[in-house]
Amino acid sequence: MQDFPRAPYMEWAKGRPSPEFDLGASAVAACTVDDLPGWQDAVELTGRNENGYAPLVEAIAARYGVGVESVATAPGASGANLLASIALVGPGDDVLVERPAYDPLLALPPLLGANLVRFDRSADAAFRLDPDAVRAALTPKTRLIVVTSPHNPSGAHLDDAGLLALASLAESVGAHVLVDEVYLDAGPAPRRLPAARLSERIVSSSSLTKSYGLAGLRCGWCLASPEVADRIRRARDIVDAVGAFPAEKLAALAFQHLDVLAARARAIVEPNLRRLRDAIVARSELVWLEPEGGTVAFPRLRDEASSDTLAAWLLAHRRTMIVPGRFFEAPAHFRVGFGVRPEVLEGGLAAICAAFDHGAHRASR
Repeated sequence: MQDFPRAPYMEWAKGRPSPEFDLGASAVAACTVDDLPGWQDAVELTGRNENGYAPLVEAIAARYGVGVESVATAPGASGANLLASIALVGPGDDVLVERPAYDPLLALPPLLGANLVRFDRSADAAFRLDPDAVRAALTPKTRLIVVTSPHNPSGAHLDDAGLLALASLAESVGAHVLVDEVYLDAGPAPRRLPAARLSERIVSSSSLTKSYGLAGLRCGWCLASPEVADRIRRARDIVDAVGAFPAEKLAALAFQHLDVLAARARAIVEPNLRRLRDAIVARSELVWLEPEGGTVAFPRLRDEASSDTLAAWLLAHRRTMIVPGRFFEAPAHFRVGFGVRPEVLEGGLAAICAAFDHGAHRASR
């Protein structure tokens, strides 16, 4: 049997224990039903949502300033990335994916029979995108260029000039750009516009999960040109046909309260980022890289040792979870989520400080 593509980070994330201080979490702290006024009246088991529940599609379009014909719903942002890839990539095509990367994005090209081609976002450049690195990786067979913005795991943004450069490179070989923007709305105000509004060569994917704390709804979407959005809807016909109607109705309700939910998220993320920054900068053992958006940061061990030892010590001795950098092809780094409840962050930061006081980044104790 042919080797099946795997996503080691996702396997680890699903199988990891539930620590007291979970800084491995990458979403804004989960909402409760109390955060969705009127949820009881909104729940229905069945209804029409063949191409997405119409009020939800309309709400997504209105929120992000596109026509309803440019919206394709999906089961979360990962589902959106899958459907967009199915719509745009075939066997033998080349798919360019950034490095470091969120590893499910690396598994999609081989899953579809395509070739995975890499380009680097350098830590020395704060993980900002270098269009020349993409140009050097481009081939005549390239059909998709995949990036995240804010970058997962570093939180670096792609600016409009960089996105337009990517679109131009993609157009030169008949390709498209997929921008995973699942963390975009978690940034500071004013809100950034989706990359898809810049060019018909760009597809934006996102969801209500990371920025709003509504993972349970599995509400995702793609924004794209009408032609590409229709291809994505037809891909969904094959994959799962339609979304879960109760979840789509609740997601439509969430969009009615999205400004309030966004303010809730900012009230968690912004002070937490200040606390995290102060704690990391104070440690001589660490190099701080400021995230420009999102809910995760990616500090580095100054001595370039693997963060695996640190992560193991934190879990064993302080009931604290961080994500080892090896899952993002950067072993000396580790990812820390700061969208968690403040008391979780405080406990986790105290644990990290204790680890360094014990020299736990050098050897297990």
